Amino acid sequence: MQLFQRLGEYDYEKVVFCNDNDTGLRAIIAIHDTALGPALGGVRMLPYPTEAEALDDVLRLARGMTYKAAIAGVNLGGGKSVVIGDSRADKNPALLRALGRFVDTLAGEYVAGQDIGTNSHDMAVIRGATRHVACVHESAGGAGDPSRTTAYGVSCGIRAALKATTGNDAFGGRHIAIQGLGNVGFALARFCHEAGARLTVTDIAGPVLTKAARELGAEVVSPDAIYDVECDVFSPNSIGAVINDDTIPRFRCPAIAGGANNVLAEARHADALTERGILYAPDYLVNSGGLIRCQEEVLGKATEDFTVYSKVANIYEQTLHVIRMASERGMSTAAAADWIAEERIAGGE
Repeated sequence: MQLFQRLGEYDYEKVVFCNDNDTGLRAIIAIHDTALGPALGGVRMLPYPTEAEALDDVLRLARGMTYKAAIAGVNLGGGKSVVIGDSRADKNPALLRALGRFVDTLAGEYVAGQDIGTNSHDMAVIRGATRHVACVHESAGGAGDPSRTTAYGVSCGIRAALKATTGNDAFGGRHIAIQGLGNVGFALARFCHEAGARLTVTDIAGPVLTKAARELGAEVVSPDAIYDVECDVFSPNSIGAVINDDTIPRFRCPAIAGGANNVLAEARHADALTERGILYAPDYLVNSGGLIRCQEEVLGKATEDFTVYSKVANIYEQTLHVIRMASERGMSTAAAADWIAEERIAGGE
């Protein structure tokens, strides 16, 4: 009963549990809302300790995608899928095609894309079982990995945060602490470095840290120490729920803006940041660049890269709009972003 209560509370349209004995696939597809268009969301593959944790993640992520599309002005809905397993050991073409067959049964209500544990080559494999897939590698005729576009959007969100906290949106001389150097995080680090920022970075993978130090002059710290770094902006670009009761007292920054999804462990943590005087740029707005690009692919529009990037650049003004609204209405930036998104969802356009 608890599951059905939760689905009803946030108006999820559909949740599909996927099991394929031949390939060992265990996955969950969640569709939160399709008022604005078909639900788009990445395929996340992680070794979740329990099925309950996998379900919790997919539900949070699907709902976040709905809000991301709404606030970014994208004509898509929110969905997500999670595959239970270690992407380095368990992922194979047969398993991916099995997932594709489940996606295909949804007849276009859900469109799969890449996420943690999957990539554009995997999307090309999934396309062998369904046409309802985005982020397919260029070699297979797709638009490829949207990570760089996402990272560019995050850089626009960071600029907005700098503008709001310092009066100047330039990266030159600023100190950015970046948590997570995956495809998005490393591309973001390069954007910041090339614009003149000083970087402190962390990741669980040693080689990428060595690369960041060598190519970007970044200072490297341990995963836990990143929360204590005194900086202008803390940028989470890895897992969610990193803003929580334990980390909020440790932050030594005036602003937080990053590419990770669901960085607030609970909604109340947005208010806790406000109380500490820390500006939070809502994650689903700041990291919506990849979704803006995917809209062109999913809806069949041929758009040049410069046009996509000009659309992604609007994240800067939209983030400032959210910050102003929060200040004027005496609410957190998270609440202001939710209000804007919910207004568009309710209008269905």
